Amino acid sequence: MNLMEFNQSDRCEHFSCPERSVSPAVYILLYVCSAAVVLLTVCGNLLVIISVFHFKQLHTPTNILVLSLAVSDFLIGSLAMPSILIWAIESCWILGTHFCMCVMMTASLLMTLSIYHIVLIAVDRYLALSNPFLYMNRVSVRVIQVVIIFNWCVVVAYNLILLYFNGNFMSSVMCPGECVIFLNEVSSVIDLIYSFIFPLSVIIILYTQVFVIAKRHATAIRELNNHTQPKTQKITSHSMKSERKAAKVLGILVSVFLMCLLPYFICSLIGDVIELPAELFQKVFIMLHLNSTINPLIYALFYPWFRRCIKLIITLQIFQTDSALINILT
Repeated sequence: MNLMEFNQSDRCEHFSCPERSVSPAVYILLYVCSAAVVLLTVCGNLLVIISVFHFKQLHTPTNILVLSLAVSDFLIGSLAMPSILIWAIESCWILGTHFCMCVMMTASLLMTLSIYHIVLIAVDRYLALSNPFLYMNRVSVRVIQVVIIFNWCVVVAYNLILLYFNGNFMSSVMCPGECVIFLNEVSSVIDLIYSFIFPLSVIIILYTQVFVIAKRHATAIRELNNHTQPKTQKITSHSMKSERKAAKVLGILVSVFLMCLLPYFICSLIGDVIELPAELFQKVFIMLHLNSTINPLIYALFYPWFRRCIKLIITLQIFQTDSALINILT
């Protein structure tokens, strides 16, 4: 988020909406594709929410975190993404200043929530692999629910405080056709640390440790497989494989998230030094939100249980008696 150092009248003289130069057919196609992206985001995350919420077998601490992440992605797809895609197609904000403020603050809140969900997932995988016995005894679904509620409350409170201390400044610098949130210098630094530097550092450090531990587990599993295994060793080996697989899939989730996140924050940092084209900001901003579309696709590609859940949901079998107890992990 950039701080403009010249007054409103000067900035508005430099700002103008570019004329649309695409044919009507391309224009309609862009809106159809945008509607498809929004529909995929909303429906994909809704399937994740229904799956984890409905099937008792999926009520694990890790999946509860995935459920909460899917809720924030669902809200991004339904509340923020349609307006942002319209803004990109029109190359100009046509929905009014007040609605711009609502959309940008909603998008900021939900994206910060997504970032901290990824942090919690990294913490969860680190604890599960580094000390599995302590994890099984201490980290329950109820504990994760309390952590998630606390996370939502902190992020909402942070964004409300940010809005309170910058609300008047933001509304006074808006040009017609423009939709950008500006923070003062202190708030900009705080937001950079809270929304980017701190969570990114935690994610990188913990996932580095996760992959080191996973490699160590892989070596241990190979050694166990080279000898006659008692029943307890077989259980330990299976448990270690399951945790490593979960870490791998969630590692892909985190990697994709970082690829979507980094361009936006790099442009935000560079934008404090040099003026960047508005089109570039729009592209990285859209890329940031497309992560909410990609996440359900990752689950569908790497989680067989999610594909089974989709089949049961689409065929309406979840409305049958005791459908919540169906074994979907085999």
